[in-house]
Amino acid sequence: MSRWQPCKRREFIRRLRKLDFDGPYSGTRHQFMVFEEYRLTIPSNSEYSVPQLRMMLNEVEGILGQAISADEWNKLG
Repeated sequence: MSRWQPCKRREFIRRLRKLDFDGPYSGTRHQFMVFEEYRLTIPSNSEYSVPQLRMMLNEVEGILGQAISADEWNKLG
């Protein structure tokens, strides 16, 4: 079983694209990615800590309607 690890911003965006998100698009303060009618804000820091990554993935799970385990997330890389 894998553990959660910090993730670079570019890698986070790359993995979201594999989950069929489009973007990133420029917003007023942050960029965002789109999945159907949902928007996911992408913070501008270059690396996301584990708590920040988990918070954003919880939002992704709500958008997709399915849970994402650490193993599944690492396989997207």
